[in-house]
Amino acid sequence: MVRFRFTLAASAAVLVAAAACSAGDVDGSADADTLTRRQRDSIVSTLPIPGAGAVGRALDASDEAAERARRLESGPRR
Repeated sequence: MVRFRFTLAASAAVLVAAAACSAGDVDGSADADTLTRRQRDSIVSTLPIPGAGAVGRALDASDEAAERARRLESGPRR
């Protein structure tokens, strides 16, 4: 019974310490993370995992839409 209480107390201490360490990371991003969302998505699109090709195609579609919007906003050429 004493061993169980010690294990329970040690587990509780570890959980409290872990919670205290992660309290500053509210939005889920680390301070050392310097890659943009687009850069991370670009890296994911090259990985051999299911759905990676779809990420690449979505990035391509986004690029095409942004280019089309840029052309439309610039207006007709004279």
